[in-house]
Amino acid sequence: MSVALRMALDRDPDVALATLATAGTALVVAVVAAAAETPSRGLHLSSAWPFVLVGLLSPGAAQIFVTVAIRDAGASRVSMVFGTAPLVSVTIALVFLGEPASAPLIVGAILIVAGGVELARERERPAHLNRLGLAYAFAGATLFAIRDNLVRHLAVGTMAVPPAVAAAAALLGGTALVAVWARRGIGHRWLRFLPAGVLFGASYVSLFEAYYRGWVTVVAPLVAVESLVGVGLSALFLRDSEHIGKRLLLGAALIVAGGALIGAYR
Repeated sequence: MSVALRMALDRDPDVALATLATAGTALVVAVVAAAAETPSRGLHLSSAWPFVLVGLLSPGAAQIFVTVAIRDAGASRVSMVFGTAPLVSVTIALVFLGEPASAPLIVGAILIVAGGVELARERERPAHLNRLGLAYAFAGATLFAIRDNLVRHLAVGTMAVPPAVAAAAALLGGTALVAVWARRGIGHRWLRFLPAGVLFGASYVSLFEAYYRGWVTVVAPLVAVESLVGVGLSALFLRDSEHIGKRLLLGAALIVAGGALIGAYR
């Protein structure tokens, strides 16, 4: 999603349009997924309203931060910052949800932090990179972490609501917030952001399916794989603008190693 969104923003840097088009397309994908699972799981719409409120945080406010971050700092470095979200998620889960701590979890968290340090030490940055974009990315990642814990908490308490319905409800709340913020229609230019929106929607449904089945301390670190994938795809499709250096690759590898350690142990 990050790489596809960056490619679209290179052609049309309108953040409001990009955010609304991406979230709106993702909502359509989630609704299709919810309709597909209805025969076996039902809808239970009356119990889905808490997920609408969760969606105000993410993808609502979070996606606004994310789009600005990708425009200003690039897909690869923003993906790296996204990789730190599991660390925040695990911390919240340990403190507020009472999930158990373990030595591999702590070591994995240290590796994720080390990856973030490598990003901070990077010198081979493109000239157009705006450091403020990385701050926006971390704000988005923090909202992701809060969203993860809320979704897990609600999933345990409202198992009647199918995951795809919950994802669609969250995207509905998020898209509504983005629409109020953007104050515009989409128009034909939304097609440029269609690939990013489809990928975003598919990832959101997958994420909710995961949190309906596993602890935050298991799922969130596995999401850190996004860092390595984001850097790799950026090197493949955005080589001229992203300037992928050794520190960036090392940082992504450390973040993924931390997530893999936690996931393998669990």
